[in-house]
Amino acid sequence: MRYPVNIEPAESGFFVSFPDIPEALTQGETFAEALAMGKDALETALEFYFEDERAVPLPSKPEPGQSVVDLSPSLWAKVLLLNEMVAQHVRPVDLARKLSIRPQEVTRLMRLRHPTKIDTISSALNAMGKSLELFVH
Repeated sequence: MRYPVNIEPAESGFFVSFPDIPEALTQGETFAEALAMGKDALETALEFYFEDERAVPLPSKPEPGQSVVDLSPSLWAKVLLLNEMVAQHVRPVDLARKLSIRPQEVTRLMRLRHPTKIDTISSALNAMGKSLELFVH
């Protein structure tokens, strides 16, 4: 759930890009601001994948010393859910049927910025024959 981020000096501050999510581009005046703006740009770019119902590229391993942007566990679980839906060719209406809920509830579930309980996302994955496991490292 950690995406490597490139933060490079620019004419006025720092330029931010993500090797795995090329749509996520931004800048900030300071390194710290650039990193914070990067998190927002990453989440915004991920919304495009959800809107288009396209699989989200998984994060690559960061290079030594490379900064990373962490996704929240619930946001990461939503990414995994979307990717599984794409892999299994499950449309939101199909998932709603599997869960015995209204399609509008799946629409809310698939909104990145909508707060969703991790148990709800886990139930959706279970309905597709998958399980969500959390680990502490």
